[in-house]
Amino acid sequence: MGFGCTLVADDRVRLSVAEGSVIAQCPATISGLIEARGVGILNAAHVPQAKVALVVDLDKSETARLPQPRTITLLGCDLPLIYRVESPHFAASILQILKGGWSDR
Repeated sequence: MGFGCTLVADDRVRLSVAEGSVIAQCPATISGLIEARGVGILNAAHVPQAKVALVVDLDKSETARLPQPRTITLLGCDLPLIYRVESPHFAASILQILKGGWSDR
């Protein structure tokens, strides 16, 4: 959200498939809410659902300088997958992937 994105859900999300795409939806009980650790539960502008375009696995660390493309299958749909990178540019890199994708070079 700090990079201009809009909240769908925090902590829990419902996934479904529509027209060949994975769709993320927020449970009604937490709609429009986000936890700021050490600050509290905050109200936030949100959308009821969004198409999932990228999966980021925060449990695994990327070790390759230029990793090969990965995918993960969720609900029968293949999605691009990246692992966590220990770098200050990681969040901005995710946003750039969503805006422009990867280079073929």
